[in-house]
Amino acid sequence: MFVRWLLPVLWALSAEADFFQFDSISNVSTYYFNYIYCNIWEGECQPNQDDATQQVPTRDLWAGFPQDYISLLHQWYCSMGQCCESGDCRITNNITGLARDLQTKLHGQHLAQSVVLKAIQGFINNPESNKPLTLSFHGWSGTGKNFVARIIADNLYRDGVKSECVRLFIAPFHFPHARLVDTYKGQLREAIRDMVLRCPQTLFIFDEAEKLHPGLIDAIKPYMDHYDNVDGVSYRKAIFLFLSNIGGATINDVALDFWHSGQNREDIGMEDLEHRLRAETMESHGGFAQSELMSGHLIDFFVPFLPLEYRHVKLCARDAYAARGLETDEATLDEVAKAMLYVPKEERLFSAQGCKSIPQRINFFLP
Repeated sequence: MFVRWLLPVLWALSAEADFFQFDSISNVSTYYFNYIYCNIWEGECQPNQDDATQQVPTRDLWAGFPQDYISLLHQWYCSMGQCCESGDCRITNNITGLARDLQTKLHGQHLAQSVVLKAIQGFINNPESNKPLTLSFHGWSGTGKNFVARIIADNLYRDGVKSECVRLFIAPFHFPHARLVDTYKGQLREAIRDMVLRCPQTLFIFDEAEKLHPGLIDAIKPYMDHYDNVDGVSYRKAIFLFLSNIGGATINDVALDFWHSGQNREDIGMEDLEHRLRAETMESHGGFAQSELMSGHLIDFFVPFLPLEYRHVKLCARDAYAARGLETDEATLDEVAKAMLYVPKEERLFSAQGCKSIPQRINFFLP
């Protein structure tokens, strides 16, 4: 298949050769060879990359070339991940898709839906941002923090969380030993710098962030600050997400107070929670409280994830069945939802497990 694809291109190159100056053809060949060598095989790039002859060929260069073969070559080049006419092929920035997914796939989280969408949209649409975007997600396990991080990645990047512009760090997995924190600092700084150099817009996700050593957070604090550049590299188009269970009890208390007072869950506003989350994070025992990330006020938004109610769990179960291509009914969804644990026990109001274990739970209800 590859040979069949390549032969017409080679034929076209030879057939149309007299439309070009020889040095132009040479420059094109050199550019694509260097691109493959540097980016596919990760060899050492030639030192003259900034030379004009090494830049991506312009349309003028292909003036006499058949349009079909231009398009074919252009698609092949872009499919390898670097540039398209609309920008970097790896970056999609589908804000419409982000809004739709947050609205239809995320259940019971009106605050997260609103804050995340506005924050991401404002950041993407502002080419003159004076700092990276830093969001801190808070709430019980299973309420959707990881899910939203994945939705963001899926809509901002062609390959989602698998994109080379996205990096996930899980605190206890990637940085398990306190005695190696100095080693981790160097590795983390190098990983972030390398990604920012490779991608014009990057996404860094730190899961279980409350378990990060404060020294690690301080090591990357300059990358989230109001600097034009750090050692010649600009980090202003990076997005940092910190996912944490800190504040889960506070969020639940506020939600329970609203329920006891007869107020609608959707009436809970950021003014009811954000300042309390900030204060609790400052007083926590994890790396956040002791880091300059907090004292420097570098977190743009503390995003609360509310505890999920029975009705939300049913919606998660419905989505889990649909994801497997299975039909279901209300009775089955009720059975799945009833199998979850709820608190307070006497009121069975909030799911203690959220939606995290739903995909595994429905296995027990399959025929």
